[in-house]
Amino acid sequence: MAQSTETIYRVVISDEGRYAIWPEYKEIPWGWQADKISGPKQICLDYIAQIWTDMQPLSLQKVMDRRPDQRPPKQSEPQTTRD
Repeated sequence: MAQSTETIYRVVISDEGRYAIWPEYKEIPWGWQADKISGPKQICLDYIAQIWTDMQPLSLQKVMDRRPDQRPPKQSEPQTTRD
């Protein structure tokens, strides 16, 4: 039986809410933790593309939540200028 040489990855998430993939055989770096998904690279990347919809760091999201007047307009909203 041939042994597979495909690297298994796990999805990791940083303290700032950023996602990445990390080889399963390596220790997860400080400031990151394993998410629930692991497997071939493409499976992990597909999961990240589906789940990570806001690329802003968590600290910026928190600031923006406190200051709704400073949020950039959503893509579906027309951008208006203030006089």
